[in-house]
Amino acid sequence: MRVIQISDTHLSAEKPHFLDNWRPLADWIKAQRPDLVIHTGDVTVDGAGNEADLAYAARLLDELGVRWRAVPGNHDVGDAGHARQPVDARRLAAWHRHFGPDRWIEDIGPDGTGWRLVGIDAMLIGDGAPEEAMQMAWLDEVMTTAGAQRIAWFLHRPLFLDAPQEGDRGYWSVKPQPRAALMALAQRHRVALVASGHLHKARDFEQDATRFVWSPASSFLVGDAIQPDMPGEKRLGAVLYEFGNPTFAVEIADIPGLRRHWLDDVIQQVYPR
Repeated sequence: MRVIQISDTHLSAEKPHFLDNWRPLADWIKAQRPDLVIHTGDVTVDGAGNEADLAYAARLLDELGVRWRAVPGNHDVGDAGHARQPVDARRLAAWHRHFGPDRWIEDIGPDGTGWRLVGIDAMLIGDGAPEEAMQMAWLDEVMTTAGAQRIAWFLHRPLFLDAPQEGDRGYWSVKPQPRAALMALAQRHRVALVASGHLHKARDFEQDATRFVWSPASSFLVGDAIQPDMPGEKRLGAVLYEFGNPTFAVEIADIPGLRRHWLDDVIQQVYPR
């Protein structure tokens, strides 16, 4: 099964700063003829503050003519504990109206022996609210009932940057306490792949028998003045997966026609402080 992961498209009709990169990406996706497209969040410029962004981005995804799934990013539904845009029931409801569930599973391949692809709402992680506990209980059940299926996780924020045991990396990765619980769950159920976005960087590496893939963004790059030093390559693109039985292949792909926008140049217009 051919799956394409895209991430951090930052789409908006009202703030079209990165919109010119959508058409080359859409054309490339159609040419690849995937079975499924998975968007790992920050679909919008500001869906958390402007539901029109969610409606617009969902319409563009529908126009691909390819089946798709998505998990939310911080710019789509807010973030755990954020002072101005906390993830809450109202923002999650807006996501559900336009994108469906914020967590989901896709079973592919032969019954019971193929793959279970799991979409996780990373913006709930560390929130401490009942919805976070419900997601963890759901995830535990999803893992337990997978049987002989191999498992891949898709979420917006990466679990860690350098090492699972590292301290708090702030905005950029999952906090240490919930990360430890997720890493333990991944190891217990031998999760084969953890795919994320958020960093606007590309990386493909292994840790404790799990492959971690950071999808590049298609919208813009982030300069050193905004983003601290961390692993990964500053590039635009997407990720192409071929899920077999039991193996899988990964290719971080360049997309012809993408313009190398830099957030630094327009941050006060797009995300005014």
